[in-house]
Amino acid sequence: METVKEKKTGSKTKKTIKISGAEAIIHCLLAEGVDLIYGYPGGAIMPVYDELYKFQDKLTHILTRHEQGATHAAQGYARVSGKVGVAMATSGPGATNLVTGLADAQIDSTPMVCITGQVPRHLLGTDAFQETDIIGISTPVTKWNYQVTRAEEIPEILAKAFYIARSGRPGPVLVDITKNAQFEEFDFSYEACVGVRSYNPFPKVDTTKVEAAAALINSAKKPLIVFGQGVILGEAEAQLKALIEKAGIPSAWTILGVAALDSDHPLNVGMVGMHGNYAPNVLTNECDVLIAIGMRFDDRVTGNLDSYAKQAKIIHFDIDPAEINKNVQTDVAVLGNAKDSLEALLPFIKENEHKAWHTVFKDMYQVEFDTVIEKDIRPTKEKLTMGEVIEQVNLASKNSAVIVSDVGQHQMIACRYAKFNQTKSNITSGGLGTMGFALPAAIGAKMGAMDREVVAVIGDGGYQMTIQELGVIFQHKVPVKIIVLNNDHLGMVRQWQELFFEKRYASTVMVNPDFVKIAEGYHIKSKRVSERGELKSTIEEMLASKEPYFLEVKVEQEDNVFPMIPSGASVSDVRLK
Repeated sequence: METVKEKKTGSKTKKTIKISGAEAIIHCLLAEGVDLIYGYPGGAIMPVYDELYKFQDKLTHILTRHEQGATHAAQGYARVSGKVGVAMATSGPGATNLVTGLADAQIDSTPMVCITGQVPRHLLGTDAFQETDIIGISTPVTKWNYQVTRAEEIPEILAKAFYIARSGRPGPVLVDITKNAQFEEFDFSYEACVGVRSYNPFPKVDTTKVEAAAALINSAKKPLIVFGQGVILGEAEAQLKALIEKAGIPSAWTILGVAALDSDHPLNVGMVGMHGNYAPNVLTNECDVLIAIGMRFDDRVTGNLDSYAKQAKIIHFDIDPAEINKNVQTDVAVLGNAKDSLEALLPFIKENEHKAWHTVFKDMYQVEFDTVIEKDIRPTKEKLTMGEVIEQVNLASKNSAVIVSDVGQHQMIACRYAKFNQTKSNITSGGLGTMGFALPAAIGAKMGAMDREVVAVIGDGGYQMTIQELGVIFQHKVPVKIIVLNNDHLGMVRQWQELFFEKRYASTVMVNPDFVKIAEGYHIKSKRVSERGELKSTIEEMLASKEPYFLEVKVEQEDNVFPMIPSGASVSDVRLK
């Protein structure tokens, strides 16, 4: 029973209520604006679920079919909505099943709070039933974690968890709460966290660094911008566009940065990286000033560091000081939120056009189009290609869909060919490369943006890693559109085996079930397409549907994704075939 008290703290008087730790957790979530949780109950977290039962009108819990699915759904929700995703699980295997999602969120800078139950305090360290040291296990893959052993710790720790998860460079936080702390009663009050000692998430922009960056940009003859997800996380899309247009700079993106700039913008020159576009990859090693904005010089972007942009002056805009000079030595580093940094930069930038430099990009794009792109999106061969499927999604959605891709060949094809006219539209596992990500992430993305069309693009391998999450779609009638591009192979591994392992196809052929029947078992409308004449109308039918829809497309079995930079090669060594 709740009892309200008034407690004096200095000159202030604040109201407290005497409640259990489990109920306090619910009040903390509500105070942080949480209205949706993904999770899976079990013994050590049961007191919290008991309290959730009483708050169903304020807080929706989505029962995923696996704890990993809960984390990916929370990621998808966070990436589309811009809010903190929340996942919850019990101790032991429930907690350890969260680790893949935590690692994925950590490397892709996704704000997420995971709450796990734990055995009672007096049993810690005794190898009790379903006890694991989730704090020790999750330390390398979280931005911060903490184990609560007393109920009175809960408000402060959860407030801190949400602040750390969403502030600065976002990331996942895990809070482990012992069962005794969930049962204990205490005088509850809540104050949002506004700062943590020794943690400075928002570096102040140094004007002298901004002026130095502007001087290099203004004097450049062949500048190139590469932007990443930091632009989206910093809500700096307008500032990026203003910079690009004022300075006339060709601009490329990482796979997590796509959609920060409209796909059809004339200064958008495509994707960098292993399967990126020909021109921005090769010309990285010909530009005289490389401006990196909200990206971390990942190895899939840079290729061989010994030959990466050695001729160029490097400017790096980033919020995280740990990323500066980590992989690539910079000439000017500007620390700060991308929006603040670019706003400070814009007044110092001179208007320019760089017409001759743009022509180089256009000419190289035409080479790639003639050699690769046209054959991918407008093929003449008998079998369907992944590229033409994505092209039909673009046409049917008018470039407005949220595309959630899994990991593999289809991911690279989706990132290369999907077109976007709105930010927060490309959701994929970038740094960790987690197969099984897309289906639960699409569920979360749809719940985070019910007004948008969400299309999951998945390979036949990754789909079967989290296929059980179809149960969530069925139970909650989540109108996600699912496309499985089925080539009956682990396609990307098969491609590497063909190109680099003398065609020794070890364990990459897949004998798949009837995916349509499985979807129908979950009462999801389903269809299979293997003929080109059926593709356009079926995708239009799928996107017009107001209900969940599953589409299996049988694509060519032994097709490869090009361009490709072989692992360890220079970005200049792009293979077009």
